[in-house]
Amino acid sequence: MSGQETNRGQRGPQGPGFRGSGLGSVVEKPKNFRETWGKLIAYCRTDMPVVALALVLAGMGTVMQIIGPDRLGAMTNEIIYGLPALIDGAPMVGAIDLGAVGRIGLLLVGLYTASLLLNFSQGYMMATVTQRISQKMRTGISQKINRLPLSYFDRTSYGDILSRVTNDVDTIGQTMNQSIGSLVTSVTMFAGSAVMMFYNSWILALVALGASMIGFVSMGFVMGKSQKYFVRQQKDLGAVNGHIEEMYSGHKVVKAYNGSREAKRVFEEINERLFDSGWKSQFMSGLMMPLMMFIGNFGYVAVCVVGALLAMNGSIQFGVIVAFMIYIRLLTQPLSQIAQAFQNLQRTAAASERVFDFFDEAEMDNESQKVKHLTDVKGDIAFRHVQFGYVPEKIIIHNFSAEMKAGQKVAIVGPTGAGKTTIVNLLMRFYELNAGEILIDGIPINQVPRENVHDQFCMVLQDTWTFEGTIRENIVYCKQGVTDAEVKAACKAVGLHHFIQTLPLGYDTPLNEKASLSQGQKQLVTIARAMIQNAPMLILDEATSSVDTRTEHLIQAAMDQLMVGRTSFVIAHRLSTIKNADLILVMRDGDIVESGTHKALLERGGIYAELYNSQFELAV
Repeated sequence: MSGQETNRGQRGPQGPGFRGSGLGSVVEKPKNFRETWGKLIAYCRTDMPVVALALVLAGMGTVMQIIGPDRLGAMTNEIIYGLPALIDGAPMVGAIDLGAVGRIGLLLVGLYTASLLLNFSQGYMMATVTQRISQKMRTGISQKINRLPLSYFDRTSYGDILSRVTNDVDTIGQTMNQSIGSLVTSVTMFAGSAVMMFYNSWILALVALGASMIGFVSMGFVMGKSQKYFVRQQKDLGAVNGHIEEMYSGHKVVKAYNGSREAKRVFEEINERLFDSGWKSQFMSGLMMPLMMFIGNFGYVAVCVVGALLAMNGSIQFGVIVAFMIYIRLLTQPLSQIAQAFQNLQRTAAASERVFDFFDEAEMDNESQKVKHLTDVKGDIAFRHVQFGYVPEKIIIHNFSAEMKAGQKVAIVGPTGAGKTTIVNLLMRFYELNAGEILIDGIPINQVPRENVHDQFCMVLQDTWTFEGTIRENIVYCKQGVTDAEVKAACKAVGLHHFIQTLPLGYDTPLNEKASLSQGQKQLVTIARAMIQNAPMLILDEATSSVDTRTEHLIQAAMDQLMVGRTSFVIAHRLSTIKNADLILVMRDGDIVESGTHKALLERGGIYAELYNSQFELAV
């Protein structure tokens, strides 16, 4: 275990995977709804003209639907005028004006066809724009990840970050694609239906609107109560994803330590909170539809009763009642759609808060303005009074000073938690210093861009990392202009070439979950990758920890060749591998307590000698 892991705290039974009942038990107060949506609209400002046009088309299509029932009422009146009627007991028969009926029918066909085309255009435009916005948001999150300091990932679950990229962005995209257009059409439908109702009969309009007011009051009450549950639902969803990701990635450890029961308990605890918040949010959202159906049916009854009385008095024609029966549906149906749209807008506000909170995280400083660059690096390195802590209140590197000459092989040893890996992380500028400075060839590394510092190192860690791609792609990684001969030479140097030749596809064998590479073979792949990078300085953090003794000797011989002319940093617990180091730094509690060659340190009989001899005692 490295000093970095020890000082930061590990993700294990007391880490993010076993949060207990604390996470999610306190409901965060939702932010201002308008403020969050204001941020989202500002983020999408380049696409807003297209969105506005789509919404105008949706409104026009809805207006044409609204005109339909009025014309349908007129058609009904034309038919009624021509039907037999009883006036003073004597039959009176009039011919139906089929020409007028036909003209109204053609007008209705035209209106509904135009409405279909406009709504189709609106749907196509909104689907295109929302997918573009979702793509932009995912790209923004990906770019943001590259600008975040490693300290953010030390305190944040990977699953929670993935949840923002997937669940939260999908929620935003679906709402913008469906709910915003639905909200515009519903509002237009409601307002237009109300206008047409007053145009036909103000009395029946008041009756219908009076019934609808019950829906408005109920909708406002439910919306006011449900927002906090949508916020909790998104947060609990991120917690579930984080727990599953950690338990799946560490399932071997969980099995080995019989942690399945505890992992299951924690999952059920978080899942229960997600069930609670999800059930409450969905239940309150689901109340809208039956409530609106009740109000619609109540409106039908009220309009039929009052309409019949008005028709008997001759105040309205029968066709008005027919039109109102359709307008009641057009009036109440938008209420449920508006309620559902607002619920989705609230869910989107909760998702947007999480995405924009991620965007608002403090980034590493923009270093594009730095003009100094490391070029033709020799490899002289100096640590001057370095102080550092992963958290400000806990300093773990107190006053580290050391100098390394170009081409030296420098070994850093010490007990677990001494700060060995931390020193390497600081050298690579993965973290910023609290005090002091680190110089490469006399230039402070904080005066040059981080990418320029990273280019000077090839690195092999104790934790192997391969991605889904061929063996060749994993070895070359992002290095440009690498030939097949160079790849094969690197693999031969680490003893991997023969194994690759036995594979059916050789160097084109894909590495994925089905690839049968051992941990040691994956380590060889990462070492070959470091050789291909051919940087002026080399860092080996327990690079041979996963290979057997024979392979270790082969790798050591290859590494000795690779180290020629390069400043090399070797972190090793097996001290027998660093006997030929030019300089050995012995660390304890963040400070150098001894330094010198292997022979000199053994003769001194101090901490290094104790560590070195203890290996043979344990072997005996």
